[in-house]
Amino acid sequence: MTKFDDCCARWCPCLLSLMRIVLALLLLQHGGQKVFGYPTISSGAAPLSSLLGIAGIVELVGGWLLLMGMFTRLTALLLAVFMAASYFMVHAPGGWWPIHNQGELDVACCVVFLYLSAAGPGPWSVDQCRCRKCCATPPASPPPPGEKG
Repeated sequence: MTKFDDCCARWCPCLLSLMRIVLALLLLQHGGQKVFGYPTISSGAAPLSSLLGIAGIVELVGGWLLLMGMFTRLTALLLAVFMAASYFMVHAPGGWWPIHNQGELDVACCVVFLYLSAAGPGPWSVDQCRCRKCCATPPASPPPPGEKG
């Protein structure tokens, strides 16, 4: 391996966490627009009982879970399915090719969410902290008196 490969391998887990965090922040913005009307959009917040309102709730909850790195694999898998459904329900009727129907973001997010569901959250996550606690090996107990260790 070259020094560049070593450097890339060392940073790979941290960049996985960074990708998850940035994607979560972007998802939170979309959810915030739909549910709260913030950051501002011209039409304001969508009714929560509407399909757009439900999508906003999914984006907010999924975004927060991804941001914290909590239940990352399951959350990312559900968000990948959500993005695929979004593409086929909203964008695909406008034509098959994402460049024609403005569905590029949905397709890209779907693939990245699929990757996160397989790769996991990275080191900067609640999942990683929980795994360290439950997977940690307990300290070895001293041998009983009279036995050699």
